[in-house]
Amino acid sequence: MQLKWTDSLEIAIALDEAHPDVDPQYVRFTDLHAWICALEEFEDDPESSNEKILEAIQMAWLDERD
Repeated sequence: MQLKWTDSLEIAIALDEAHPDVDPQYVRFTDLHAWICALEEFEDDPESSNEKILEAIQMAWLDERD
């Protein structure tokens, strides 16, 4: 499955699996961006993200934890 920036829930699940000991509430957007781009399934243009997209992924990750 290929992940794109618009797949916020799927990205959040992948991040939760890749970084189980991290509290997503305290992740900086620069780190979040790097971790997303490093996901094996991620296949989108790294330059196509923005703060709104990263925030949506972070919120989905927080929801996954709850």
